[in-house]
Parts: sequence; structure tokens; C-alpha cells
Amino acid sequence: MTTDILTEATGTPGGVAPAVVPTEEGYDRWAEVYDSDGNPLIAMEEPVVDELLGPVKGLAVADIGCGTGRHALRLAAKGAAVTGVDFSEGMLAKARAKPGAEAVRFIRHDLARPLPLRAGSCDRVVCALVLEHIADLEKFFRDLKRICRRDGRIVLTAMHPALWLKGQSARFYDPQTGREVRPHSHRQSLSDYVMAAAAAGLRIERMSEHAPDSELARRFPRAAKHVGWPLLVALRLRKD
Repeated sequence: MTTDILTEATGTPGGVAPAVVPTEEGYDRWAEVYDSDGNPLIAMEEPVVDELLGPVKGLAVADIGCGTGRHALRLAAKGAAVTGVDFSEGMLAKARAKPGAEAVRFIRHDLARPLPLRAGSCDRVVCALVLEHIADLEKFFRDLKRICRRDGRIVLTAMHPALWLKGQSARFYDPQTGREVRPHSHRQSLSDYVMAAAAAGLRIERMSEHAPDSELARRFPRAAKHVGWPLLVALRLRKD
């Protein structure tokens, strides 16, 4: 079972405890710097998502928790019909302002509620770096299953739960105050993801864990302290 985040001062400049804020507020504030703060997790994740999704030209793709549209816009440019869903108006505003955004249908919606998409309407469903903010994983996975076609694929990525051992969760530094801010998260384990998928009637087709290497750390200095430590977990699910 997931448990709520424990606030820790670990890694915060000056020993000041991070500000833990409601998830929506956190992402509204993060939107200003999300695409430019040199996050190595994003650099690691995008090629993994592309591999797990496979070719998307001509397919209906739902990007659940689309944020600033980093996946949605790339997939639309590859010929997919993309719907992006997110509850952060700040993130969606950034997505809608980007070149190519007119090709994506963006919907503001709280992922704690049933998704506003028809059953079986999506060939591919991607949910990237969102799971730690979902309180009821089994319910959420069932809804992803509902909108996915029988022969479709569901691709999930998440911050690796091993980062909890370092006292870390999704976070950014407020550009106005310099203080570390953490959108509210739930402490999860790999077994939470596996068991939620099984309970929802989904089959894990692939599962992988990814750690940064020295080359990634050279390009993204924030990865240096995590070389060899898992930062990312990715899954591809299918309906049983």
C-alpha cells in the first residue's frame, strides 16, 4: 500500500525543510521552469517511452498527465492523434503555447476522477512520471485499461522508488525564492505497481529499471550524485 510522503530536509540548501504543497499547486508553480531545469530523469525517460510505444503514426494516443506536452507534441509530430490530459492549468498553458500544439486535444481533468475518454478509444496510452501522485493505483490502472483497445499498449514510467531511500520525491527549486518545493506524493514501491497492474487485470509485458551513467551526468550535472543508482522504472502493460 502507498503511504503519504514524509517531509525531510535532506539535500535542501541550508538545512531548510522543503515546502510540501498540494500536487496541483506544485505543478502550477513548477510549470515556469519544468522544461528548462535540466532534469536528467526526463532525458533518460523519453527514448524509453518511444521504444515501448513503438510506431504511432495513424494511432489514437492518450497522454495521461501530459504536463507541458513533452510527449504529446512529439507523438503528434510523428502522426498520432493525441489527447493530452492534465489537471494543472499552469502546465497546460505551457503545452498549448508550444509550436504544434494545435494538433493535440488538451483536456484539463483531475486524474483522481474517471478519465474523460471513451472505453476502448485509444491504441496507445502513456502515463509518464505521474504515478507517485496517484493515491489509488489499482483504480487508476483499471481506468487506463478501460480506455485502451483490446490489442493496445499502456506505457507507464515513474521516478524509481529507490529514490525514497535517499529522501527524495518529485521536486524543483522555486525560481523566486530558491526554496525546494515538493508536490505532494505517495511513497510507493515496485511491488505496488506490479500488484496494482495484476489487480486491474493487466499483464506486464515489459518492465525495466534505469540508472544514469557518467555520460548522462556530463550532460546533466544533477545526475552526478545518482550514477549507478536507479532513477527510472518503466512498464508496458496489455489487457489479459
